[in-house]
Amino acid sequence: MQDTVVLFPAPGMGHVISMVELGKLILHHYSNNFTITILLTTGSFWNTPSVTSYIHRISQSNSNVSFYSLPSVSVDTTPTRSRAAMAFDFIRVSSTHVPNALQQISHTSTIRALIIDIFCTSTLSVAKQLNLPVYYFFTSGAYALAAFLYFPKIHEQITKSFKDLNNTELDLPGMSPMKATHMPEPTLDRDDPAYWDMVYFCSHLPKSNGIIANTFEDLEPKAIKTIADGVCVPDEPTLPVYYIGPLIAEAEERAGDDGNEGGDENECLSWLDKQPSRSVVFLCFGSRGSFSVAQVRDIANGLERSGQRFLWVVKKPLQDEKTKQTEQNTSEFNLDSVLPEGFLERTKDRGMVVKSWVPQVEVLRKESVGGFVTHCGWNSVLEAVVAGVPMVAWPLYAEQHLNRNVLVKDLKMAIGVEQREDDGFVSGDEVERRVRELMESEEGRELGERIWKMREMASAALGEFGSSTRSLIKFVEALG
Repeated sequence: MQDTVVLFPAPGMGHVISMVELGKLILHHYSNNFTITILLTTGSFWNTPSVTSYIHRISQSNSNVSFYSLPSVSVDTTPTRSRAAMAFDFIRVSSTHVPNALQQISHTSTIRALIIDIFCTSTLSVAKQLNLPVYYFFTSGAYALAAFLYFPKIHEQITKSFKDLNNTELDLPGMSPMKATHMPEPTLDRDDPAYWDMVYFCSHLPKSNGIIANTFEDLEPKAIKTIADGVCVPDEPTLPVYYIGPLIAEAEERAGDDGNEGGDENECLSWLDKQPSRSVVFLCFGSRGSFSVAQVRDIANGLERSGQRFLWVVKKPLQDEKTKQTEQNTSEFNLDSVLPEGFLERTKDRGMVVKSWVPQVEVLRKESVGGFVTHCGWNSVLEAVVAGVPMVAWPLYAEQHLNRNVLVKDLKMAIGVEQREDDGFVSGDEVERRVRELMESEEGRELGERIWKMREMASAALGEFGSSTRSLIKFVEALG
């Protein structure tokens, strides 16, 4: 029988792509008689055409990567429940089908290990019962990992909900202090079941055989040392962490991953080819990041006043100002109806607005792109680092505020935007100010130089004798 490693990502395009890329990386460094099997949750709560088309493309192009769909499940989607609570419940119910899936897979393959997302922690005990080594794949960086490992300790020290601690800063190991209100949303409210799920997830990280993290040593040395020194989990043995990044899906793998099969891809890339070197600021907020019409119009006003060249990806606007993410992966809306009157005409000589999706990896690598306004999702951060493009940090959800804190204060590779405290709104004046600062100021130039050097370090990490390559080999050896 063939050996296989089973991977179980959390639902959502970003998590699935990262886990697939990890599987491909393991295959690249393993023997030929070896496969990767990826478990997928299914159900109306998370199913999207973009995930389906992505999986089809991967199946067609990688014969040693296969997908096993768990039975479809449904959960209570009462509007009063938080999005995170519903998502965690969905994964928990889906996980009850994992033992049967592993049994089915073991009929044709020898399972060498189970690799799980942090949100799939409920399968940790299943793997232990079957005597399977189980590893976490942490799709964010080392600073975020340090914070998550330390979270159970903060939970013991602070008894109030973070959302109520407006003027409190948290001292997280190895990083600059961060506002309590900027912790990841599922940790903000102790009355939300998602909070207690997060305590459970994070407290179980040290109980695995090890953690694989999508970062590299030269990018986050301070956080990596903090974790290795046992500061984050003082009460348990320090487990091995394998830093194997930057792990990035190539442009062709992600084509249309936002439900837009190509769209304006060729047009925007050819437009970028005609612009001067490092002259364009690129604005994109991930596969789910979206805004209200009011926020879209303020961004437009700020961009117009900045005088900078720009490529801006706009998703269908949301109704609720406090909601920053959408599941509606569609390009079907009227741009003119959401932008200020005459904006497209007035900026046509120096700007381009694209609905819903562009090939971000390819865009960032264009010579003309000199700045990136990003939501600070870790995949996007790594893509900017690999391309050597400095950032304006505009976090929206998940651990993005934490990433922003690190990028601005610790790594000094981004300029942060000032956001309204209650709903995260950013004024047009602030957009103009930060875009100008990135593209015109001495600080912006220094950020560019710093991240360009980090680009070279990222490439070295993935080289034959690089830190990430050595780390991956150690992990493969640990599988036996």
